[in-house]
Amino acid sequence: MCPVSDARSIKLARLYADDSGESRFEIVPVPMSEIDFAPRAAPLYGTEAQSAQHYFILELPLDWGGTEPPPAPGRHMLVCLAGKFRVTTSSGEAQSFAAGDCLLMEDTSGKGHITEVTSHRQSRS
Repeated sequence: MCPVSDARSIKLARLYADDSGESRFEIVPVPMSEIDFAPRAAPLYGTEAQSAQHYFILELPLDWGGTEPPPAPGRHMLVCLAGKFRVTTSSGEAQSFAAGDCLLMEDTSGKGHITEVTSHRQSRS
């Protein structure tokens, strides 16, 4: 869930732990403004730069997922490149994600969430 909602903001799904430790979803609008991203090209709309220290790419097997809800191992921006998966919060909310969707995972404490692959075939060839 990372579609551009209009030319001035993007909507981002956020997974977080509330004050009682329950994981929950919220949709967060991230402001965009016109920026000179590639100086020889026309300006583009973009978000403010965010700092990042590392990145990694994971491939989840079709049968991946668990029944015990752990919290996220760290604050991560998840971008689904292929396939589908579902996240169910400890409070019972479930959201499905597919290629092109983004999820800001910030429930690093509390009761956690369950992630399961819902694709029916492996995406890589």
